[in-house]
Amino acid sequence: MKQKKKNEVVIFQMKGGAIEIKKDLNANTIWASQSDIVSLYEKDQSVISRHINSIFKDGEIDKKSNMQKMHIANSDKPVIFYSLDIVLAVGYRTNSQRAIEFWKWSTKILREHITKGFTINPKVVKNNYDEFQEVLGFTIQSKLLCSSVS
Repeated sequence: MKQKKKNEVVIFQMKGGAIEIKKDLNANTIWASQSDIVSLYEKDQSVISRHINSIFKDGEIDKKSNMQKMHIANSDKPVIFYSLDIVLAVGYRTNSQRAIEFWKWSTKILREHITKGFTINPKVVKNNYDEFQEVLGFTIQSKLLCSSVS
């Protein structure tokens, strides 16, 4: 049975400050409100809203699985949160200095993952070293098992 993991916060650190976004470990994504996306890319809410609507209209990303309404404290109505796929798609459509910094950061991570086959966040490894060792040990054992079978 899969153990439910606690949600965390992802921090995108930039020269001008940091943006905190909710990370859903069970869904392997992050969830950001439109307000979070506005702050991340430093663009007007109407621009972000227009990009999100275009992304859904064009069928670039499935609306149903990449949007969820959540109740938050001190709010009369649910707030819509968008998945990482939406945050990235909006970022690649947005023209701002912040968006450019985010593109460079996300492209660097993606390039590293594609060329090496993995990416490592040193802070996460440091804070979860036992779990990292367990995964690493499992990976090595699996590789040895596969090579002895073939």
